[in-house]
Amino acid sequence: MLHIPIAGLIPAGFSVESAFGNDLVEMIVHAGPIVKFVLILLLVFSVVSWAIIFMKYRLLRRAKVQTAAFLDLFWESRDLKKIYKESEALDTSPVACLFRAGYAEFSRFSKLQASASELSHGQSDRIREGVSFEAGPLPTRQALMDNLERSLKKAAIDQNNRLERSLSFLATTGNTTPFIGLFGTVWGIMESFRGIGLKGSANLAVVAPGISEALIATAAGLAAAIPAVVAFNYFSQRVSVLQAEMDIFTTDFLSMVGRQFIRQLFPRKTTG
Repeated sequence: MLHIPIAGLIPAGFSVESAFGNDLVEMIVHAGPIVKFVLILLLVFSVVSWAIIFMKYRLLRRAKVQTAAFLDLFWESRDLKKIYKESEALDTSPVACLFRAGYAEFSRFSKLQASASELSHGQSDRIREGVSFEAGPLPTRQALMDNLERSLKKAAIDQNNRLERSLSFLATTGNTTPFIGLFGTVWGIMESFRGIGLKGSANLAVVAPGISEALIATAAGLAAAIPAVVAFNYFSQRVSVLQAEMDIFTTDFLSMVGRQFIRQLFPRKTTG
């Protein structure tokens, strides 16, 4: 068997330490000021993006779990007051927040209806006594449904803004950081060729270090952009699911109020 000494294959003056001496940290240290500024800017984008990713993942996960728990509670019980009290603990669920907004409007309208009915009865008594008295018009069913719909739409807009908060930063990071890194690379290559022109030599030993330092900016830009794009697409899909749940619940809640609970406020008059 032929044994070839490894030492004979290594050129004179070459060592493992010198081969790996220009590691990533050293290339960053020896980079120009513009490239360093670009790398710092990309680091800020990356750190903020990862912080948003972790917080948004926890938020949407809790929102999904709590929404499922609330829907089970809502369809298993018909006691709106009980559902309202138990849903107060589900503060992350957008559907539960919609229900609380609708229930608050329904309760306010119920009190208004009761007050108007008392004023109407008082007016009848005073008319019989010969006293003039004017009361406002009684709230109508259509007014209740319109107010409920406006209240639910406003709550849905608030919840959509809460769910989509900070997603725009992930989109901005995914769209801009590759170009920021490319700018740093182009600038670094320009500086490398400028140094080559000043030294008057263009061999590989002179060109390679400067170009490798410049390419770090492109790599850093891609490292910041790829997780941001993946997270943005994933969170957008999760938010769309929750928005669909809110739309469906809004329709179901309005239908339930219109079919069942409206009788509590506007009982049908029997004719004799």
